[in-house]
Amino acid sequence: MTGRVIVVDDEAAIREAVQQWLQLSGFEVNACASAAEALALVDRDFPGIVVSDVRMPGSDGLQLLDRLLEVDRDLPVILVTGHGDVPMAVQALRQGAYDFIEKPFTPERLLDSVRRALDKRRLVCENRQLRQHAALKDHIEASLLGVSRPMEHLRRQIIELAQTPVNVLVRGETGSGKERVARCLHDFGPRASKPFVALNCAAIPESIFESELFGHESGAFTGAQAKRIGRIEHADGGTLFLDEVEGMPLAQQVKLLRVLQEKTLERLGSNKSIKVDLRVISAAKPDLLEEVRAGRFREDLLYRLNVAVLQIPPLRERREDIPLLFEHFAAQAAERHGREAPPLSPMELARLLGHDWPGNVRELINAAERHALGLSSPPPEGFSGQSLAQQMEAFEAMCLHNALMHCQGNIAAVMELLQLPRRTLNEKMQRHGLSRGDYLPAGSDEQA
Repeated sequence: MTGRVIVVDDEAAIREAVQQWLQLSGFEVNACASAAEALALVDRDFPGIVVSDVRMPGSDGLQLLDRLLEVDRDLPVILVTGHGDVPMAVQALRQGAYDFIEKPFTPERLLDSVRRALDKRRLVCENRQLRQHAALKDHIEASLLGVSRPMEHLRRQIIELAQTPVNVLVRGETGSGKERVARCLHDFGPRASKPFVALNCAAIPESIFESELFGHESGAFTGAQAKRIGRIEHADGGTLFLDEVEGMPLAQQVKLLRVLQEKTLERLGSNKSIKVDLRVISAAKPDLLEEVRAGRFREDLLYRLNVAVLQIPPLRERREDIPLLFEHFAAQAAERHGREAPPLSPMELARLLGHDWPGNVRELINAAERHALGLSSPPPEGFSGQSLAQQMEAFEAMCLHNALMHCQGNIAAVMELLQLPRRTLNEKMQRHGLSRGDYLPAGSDEQA
């Protein structure tokens, strides 16, 4: 079956004829003689569409349309009438009908409308599933959204490293989500119940850096009127995240190295050693090896920090993630402001995919919030210079991934959904690095 359709018509002959046409085309059909019967079959999670006659005793098709859209405003409803006057068609479309078909009509006209409506419904249901999935805080996909191969690879790396005690260096451009990755390494590991302590090394004045990192005793220096627990000690048992670690003063790099080697620290103004158990996750924008060569970073500390390295791909290298991320952040912003995010037009989507996003996800979040507030059309000024072919490739990869995910790796179903011959589909999957096995349900055999 390729989709579910509810057919509503009080005339049995027409109802049965339409049902037969749709069933012969592979659709699962529920035939109803009244609006009440149809309403009993529909809820917000109904995965299909409704085809209804307009002229019916009791509740007519326009009244049924209103009731259905109260249940789910995104449900496609196709209305059919033998009295196809233009005012009625306009009224139906204004009320939210997906399409309006006049009797007599050919099976081809109905099937074309049904297929398009079901495609729209599939996208709506898939987007809802993605949003529901993102609400599950105990899944890494909720914290690191993305359908691209680079993001799938990054999530796998995080899950593997989260279970280990090794220190990790996170590399990535400005706004790419380095702290989010660090947080996932903490949240999905055995230290999740312990503190996650973040420190931006570039934002702390050098004069107070030692006190901030290691703490101090009362009277340790002028103004130190009370004992203070430093960030390292506060992170005992958990994770210390050092953002922009390249900004740490050399003098404090030496002391941090000693903490990592000896697993003890001394507060400023004290000779007492305090045992600490922590994992250190660092983040840097520049190549720290270059910083070592320039004399701005200690080589021995670098080797302590980069036992494992995670590289976050910039947004321009995973363009197929842009629509999902934009929709997610726009929905979040709309909810915060008590409104609904306006839908993206094809032109706006093309601009999103064509933009270079130098500020990465942080810039995308800002554009999504402005879009949710109706302040501007996304994205901000700037263009990647990518050719049309390159942008179409990114969009094609996203469409293939979504189809494979929806069909759970069923190649025949993907061929039907995308209207592609098998050879073409195989070539496109190979070009985009997509494997059917990655989409099969758990426990499925690998036979095509």
